[in-house]
Amino acid sequence: MADIEIRVNGESHTVSVDPETPLLWVLRDHLRLTGTKYGCGEAQCGSCTVLLDGEAVRSCVTPVSDVKDGEVTTIEGLAADGGLHPLQQAFLDAAAFQCGYCTPGMIMAGAALLNENRQPSIEETKRALEGNVCRCGAQPRIVEAVMLAARGAGDA
Repeated sequence: MADIEIRVNGESHTVSVDPETPLLWVLRDHLRLTGTKYGCGEAQCGSCTVLLDGEAVRSCVTPVSDVKDGEVTTIEGLAADGGLHPLQQAFLDAAAFQCGYCTPGMIMAGAALLNENRQPSIEETKRALEGNVCRCGAQPRIVEAVMLAARGAGDA
């Protein structure tokens, strides 16, 4: 066990955990940020996607010790001032979910894409999301939501 300081959603937290503990479990069990989902535990489904310094990472295989010098953003951290992030709103507008289990990871992967490229093509969007699995078949609406956010959001 070690005391590890991490920044999540703009706030510093000190957690006492084994340094190899996956970030996912620190977020869910220690910080009670349950929007980030457990899917496969092997970085294959994307349900656990969060942003580390603006880039998408799989929190199920990222040791908490690897994020101590960075800024982690979870789905809870995208919204600001009581309003939804443009991508979150676009997911609502495009009805880009069915069961919703993949939605947080999809939104975070989309946010990472829009951080890097504010006007991605459909092909670039599909490529950015291809590591995230939607078992309900909402993928076309998910791509539509990211494109909608890209068209309307200078802040996405």
